[in-house]
Amino acid sequence: MRKLSRRKKENLVKTKNIVFSNLDEAIKMLKETANAKFVETVELHANLNIDPKYADQQVRTTVTLPHGVGKSVRIAVLTNDSNIEEAKAAGADIVGNDDLIEEISQGNLNFELLVATPDMMPKLAKLGRVLGPKGLMPSPKSGTVTSTITETLSEFKKGKFEYKADKTGIVHVSFGKTNFNEVQLSENLQALYQSIAQKRPSGVKGKYFKTVFICTSMGPSIQLDISMFD
Repeated sequence: MRKLSRRKKENLVKTKNIVFSNLDEAIKMLKETANAKFVETVELHANLNIDPKYADQQVRTTVTLPHGVGKSVRIAVLTNDSNIEEAKAAGADIVGNDDLIEEISQGNLNFELLVATPDMMPKLAKLGRVLGPKGLMPSPKSGTVTSTITETLSEFKKGKFEYKADKTGIVHVSFGKTNFNEVQLSENLQALYQSIAQKRPSGVKGKYFKTVFICTSMGPSIQLDISMFD
């Protein structure tokens, strides 16, 4: 059996079998147990009462948190020649059309987000096997298929991102870094929770949230009393 470090043992003692009903106390504990030797990512794990195999019980949407997530995103834009200068001026890291499609087909994915204009989508169809498994295929639902390039890039540069529930009905998503202050983390967490709550699928019957936990990359799970968000 793997031996736990003293740091992990001490953190588990502080959080084991405790359900936090006060958000300020939960965030304080989150910061207190973030004692790795690097800036950790802060995560939310929400277990939802959904079965994603049904179309009316899927959760997939975008959100822009008040203080971002502490990470810059490398964005590629696939568009026609007339929009290339606009995309560059709006802050795109990579811009192209047929040349970019060729790069992608060769497996060169030097970006974390791909935005495309509607006229380019038919050309992307053949790249589904490359982009799909990595979650990079543009879609109107995620806001990555757009005719308003400047506005769209501005939103994503400010921290807009997509999240979805996995096949077991759990949403795993980061909402900041451990070098954020307690107010920033609290406001980001509340905004993320409300985003998930507002996207309750029509097929859900009864209670929507089963459990909600927060943690840092190397820290213990901290369970939250869901009623604190009401």
